[in-house]
Amino acid sequence: MHPTRVLIAGLALGACGAPADSTSPRSETSGPYDGVTAGQAHEPESEEAEGTGMSEAEILITTDKGQLRARLADNKAARALVRMLPLRVQMRDHLRQEKTGTLPAPLPDGERQPDFTVGTLGLWGDRDFVIYYAEGRVPAPGIVILGQVSGDVSQLDNADRVTISLRHAE
Repeated sequence: MHPTRVLIAGLALGACGAPADSTSPRSETSGPYDGVTAGQAHEPESEEAEGTGMSEAEILITTDKGQLRARLADNKAARALVRMLPLRVQMRDHLRQEKTGTLPAPLPDGERQPDFTVGTLGLWGDRDFVIYYAEGRVPAPGIVILGQVSGDVSQLDNADRVTISLRHAE
């Protein structure tokens, strides 16, 4: 095919919206730029535009076996979690890959993803706080990334229930 035709075909397909295999939870008719003029499009205002970058905020996670430090994500859900601190959360083991517990109030939704790594702090649903001690994938709709533990999470790698304390790092 002629290079000009490939470029035109690519532009036409790009204008049709997200590809069919997209895992984005957004609908085809909405997005971070809805209602924004071309001159304003350089700075999206939606939470999804923030992505899953990390902030400078850190928390301490304490169990009866030790303490972990975690850097929080730069998103609305992580900021809402910080406003709840200090917290104590009863956690149970789930699928031998994570500890999960219920937060006292829902957190805002945000960009979700299916993949997680060892030490990922996540949000499943709007109140289910999760600390992963193995890597893997979750089914749709995925998890909101809340942060990343910088220490050894192997203390959580067991089938036991645990109570964790979350507080601001000093």
